[in-house]
Amino acid sequence: MEDIVKEKKYVWYASYGSNINNDRFLCYIKGGMPKGSSKIETGCRDQSLPLKESIHVMKHQLYFAKSSEKWNSQGVAFIGLKKENSFMTYSKKYLITTDQFMDIVVQENNGIEFELNLNVIKDSKSCVFNSQSWYGNILYLGEDSGHPIFTFTAPWDISEVEWKKPSHSYLSTIINGLKKDYSAKEIYNYLIIKPGIKDNFREEELTDLL
Repeated sequence: MEDIVKEKKYVWYASYGSNINNDRFLCYIKGGMPKGSSKIETGCRDQSLPLKESIHVMKHQLYFAKSSEKWNSQGVAFIGLKKENSFMTYSKKYLITTDQFMDIVVQENNGIEFELNLNVIKDSKSCVFNSQSWYGNILYLGEDSGHPIFTFTAPWDISEVEWKKPSHSYLSTIINGLKKDYSAKEIYNYLIIKPGIKDNFREEELTDLL
């Protein structure tokens, strides 16, 4: 009897932080230590490359908070829970399998175990699967080419946490990802007003990273 091959299902994973950098993101797919980080990622069980990738703009506010040990114990990126048309967060979305998406969520949450039904999340728009985890909240952002778009962020909102300056290595990882699609001036104007960067970076300090 022939083995029944499970049909792969695909979703868009939209990244707004360091995974906007393709090289860094592929460490979550294939495993390895991304440049500027101090942690070796385990990778996905299925290490197939994304079928597609494209830019995406989120209508949620980008901010930097907490202190990540793997990024020089400084701030990392989150998005607020409130959706408003006035917000503009640059994102890169990757078309990957649902299993890959789940494996990436596990890696972003330090290997915690959880159960999720993405179809249910599509209806509710948001699901907090771990209230103690930094990225324990999955958001449904819509559809593109027949596939749902998901991302993850914190279970708290922007007003509930202290903003923190990101490290040069972390911010450089994001900037290098943005450079594929945006000019240095566009990137500067985009980042300089974000909570955690505003008032924490001098103009020349951010310019030097560009």
